[in-house]
Amino acid sequence: MTHSEAPISITAKTPASTLVTIRASNAEELDQVIALTIASLAAAVQELEAALRPANVAVPPQPEAAAIAAAFGGAIISEQPSGVPGQGTRTCPHGTMTRIHGLTGKFGPYKGHFCPAPQGAPNKCTTQYVKQGQPGYDTFQADQTKA
Repeated sequence: MTHSEAPISITAKTPASTLVTIRASNAEELDQVIALTIASLAAAVQELEAALRPANVAVPPQPEAAAIAAAFGGAIISEQPSGVPGQGTRTCPHGTMTRIHGLTGKFGPYKGHFCPAPQGAPNKCTTQYVKQGQPGYDTFQADQTKA
């Protein structure tokens, strides 16, 4: 190459339209640069945008979950707090999900939120398991217990 610019260049645009460019000589260097700087870049861009933003301009709102779900053709499964840490009443397009604690499953005991659609329904939602070690596992209050 006859010029001094790195052959690999990636430019990203932030929600506030700030452009961030990362350059590297090869793929390995690019991986290292990204791994080492992504957090500091995010903080620097936020600080820069805050400093340059006129006082009367509001920060753009975060996209709503409904807009994101619609863009990907997905369904929203919401969680409303129940007062128990790590717990919640979860809903899906079919209604309120049932909290079930099973004593014997393919991989041993299990806890999860199950879609109320009939067994075998083609549009039945995926079960949302609460795994051991996750927040809420120890305080999980089942609606049903299965042997």
